Amino acid sequence: MTAGWVLVDSSVLPEVFGRVLEAQEHLREGRAATAAEAARMAGISRSAYYKYKDAVQSFHASQPEQLLTVHLLLRDKPGVLSAVLSTFAEHGANILTVNQNIPTDGRASVSVSARTERLSVPPETFLQMLRELSGVEKITRTELGTTV
Repeated sequence: MTAGWVLVDSSVLPEVFGRVLEAQEHLREGRAATAAEAARMAGISRSAYYKYKDAVQSFHASQPEQLLTVHLLLRDKPGVLSAVLSTFAEHGANILTVNQNIPTDGRASVSVSARTERLSVPPETFLQMLRELSGVEKITRTELGTTV
C-alpha cells in the first residue's frame, strides 16, 4: 500500500490519536493558547502531540469550508435586516461579514457571507426561505466571483 490518506473508524485507533484531535480542537476553539497547553488539556505529552499533529485530522476539519455569499435588495423598514440575519442563525449558518449600503429610494443593498457547513437545510431551500421573508425584494447568490 502506498502512503496517503485513509478513512478509518476511530474506535480501532490508538487512544493517542483521539487525544491529538482533542488538543487540536482546544487550539482551534481558543481554549488553549499554545500546543503545550492543548496537549496538557488533552492528557498527552507535548512530544506525542508534535509526533502526530500533522498526520491526524478529523474528517470534518479536512473538508473545505463551505461558503455562501448572498446579495440582497431589502426594503428600508425596521426589522428586515434583523429577520435576514436571524434566519442565518436559526439554520446554523455562521456569518462572516455583513455589508449594507445606505438606503436609497426606500431600498438597501446588503451582502452577507457565511460558512454553511452546519446549515440545517439544503442551500437552495435556505435561499428560498430568505426570498420569502417580508421586505426581501431580490436575492442573488455568488460563488467564487460568479453569480448563480
